[in-house]
Order: sequence, then structure tokens, then C-alpha cells
Amino acid sequence: MNLSFAAPTPLEYFESLVQSDAEFPLLETAISLAQDEYPDMDVQQVLGEVDLMFSRLKRRLPADVAPMQKLRTLNQYFFRELNFGGNLNDYYDPDNSYLNVMLRTRRGIPISLAVLWMELAQGLGLAARGVGFPGHFMVKVSLPKGQVVIDPFTGQSLSREDLSERLAPYQRGQGLTDEFEAPLGLFLQAATPRDIIARMLRNLKEIHQTQEDWPRLVMVQDRLVVLLPTAWSEVRDRGLAYAEMGNAAQALIDLETYLQHAEDGLDMDAIAERVAQLRRAMN
Repeated sequence: MNLSFAAPTPLEYFESLVQSDAEFPLLETAISLAQDEYPDMDVQQVLGEVDLMFSRLKRRLPADVAPMQKLRTLNQYFFRELNFGGNLNDYYDPDNSYLNVMLRTRRGIPISLAVLWMELAQGLGLAARGVGFPGHFMVKVSLPKGQVVIDPFTGQSLSREDLSERLAPYQRGQGLTDEFEAPLGLFLQAATPRDIIARMLRNLKEIHQTQEDWPRLVMVQDRLVVLLPTAWSEVRDRGLAYAEMGNAAQALIDLETYLQHAEDGLDMDAIAERVAQLRRAMN
């Protein structure tokens, strides 16, 4: 009997990776985001490149080395020798979010650099986590004598004063000053893998929206809808992108789904009006 199995689509593969919070393969999922743009990319090959990078790093460290020495060696290797860092010349290039490209160019944005750095750090046994700091993703490492917060864009360790200074414009913008001021620790909580992938996708979403690249935006929205099945605003935004593409039928499905579920949405009237316009245009 001849059995043939169709390879999963990029979206099906992504869906299989993000099923469980308990077993969420952050690096593999982050790599898979590039499959829409680079359909011939082999995710396992990219994982192999990271494994090779890690094995070279691990050979430098004796088994019983202290955590602080592990951290210093990792940062020297990652930021100095391999020269990973932020893409200052073209910060809003979508390629900065694609790890297959970043491994070649050694340039990314804070969150994509953080995902790769954390993989190496955790491989060394360091207690490293991502931090969804406003406006700029960070990483933190718990060490025996305290916590170190690092900017993955530059490799710089940040003091409480540095962090407070970076946070101040956000706090002012949100009205979180004086009696409403939130403690710094609130902004240094560990991000879950699902949070990290959502933030990576929303970075791409912002780029494609700004460029009015509706087909690419729909592909990003497909992933956000799979990743965050009860985030009805992502269904709405996919519907709006479909409408911009002239695909009224798909737009109506998403926008009506949003109206059914998002009972407290502030834009319900505006979306209902958009639905009515689309229905008129189809008749």
C-alpha cells in the first residue's frame, strides 16, 4: 500500500509548536516565523547552526565554572567575537526578526537577539529569562549574588538607575507618575515564550501595517490568531487587512466574529459600520 503524507504548511507547523505552554519550543518557534518569507528555509538546519554555535561555546568552559564566569564568557563570545548586535542602519527591516537571516548578518532587534542569547545561556545552565520591558526587550539572569539585566542590543549590563531612566518616558506617557508610579520590578517580570512570540509577531505586524503590505500582514495575523485564540482584536485586524486587499468575504467572516466575541470593544460601532459597507459592496 502506498502511503503519502503531505508536508504541513508553515501555519500548520507553527500551530503544532504552540499548542502547549508547558512544552513550548521558543527557539524553534521563533525560527519558524521566517517560513512565510523564506519558504525553502529548513528549520532543523537553522537549529543545527545554533547547536554548533553552542558546542563551540561550551568547549571553552570547565564543568564546574561559576555562573558569573559563564555569563562573562557567553557575552564575550556572543557580542564581541561573533559580533551580534542591533541593526542600527535598518531597524525596521523585517529580516531583523528572522533568525535564519540574523545568524548570517549578525544583526537583529532586541527580541530576536534575546531569543538566541537565551538559548545559549540556558544551555550553559544559567537562569536566563526574557523581559518584556516597554519599548525595548531585555534579558535577565539570576545569579547567586543577585540579578543582572542585560540589553541584548548592545550586551550592556543595566543598573537600576539605567533601567529607571529608560522607563521614565513610558511612565510619563502612560500617566504612571507620582502617586500612580509603578515599581520598577513590575516591568522586569519574566515573559513567557508565548508572550515573546506574540511580541515578535506584533513587531512584524507594525512594519507591514506601516508599509500597507496587506498580504504579508494577513500571514502575520494568521499566526497571531493561532497563537492567541481569544485575542479577538487580532481576528479584527486580520479582517481589516482582508478588506484592504479587496477580499470582502474573508473580511466579513473575521469582523463578524470580532463583533460576536468582543463585547466591550470601544470600536464596536465603527466595525459594525465597516461590516455594513462591505455587505453593501458585495450586493
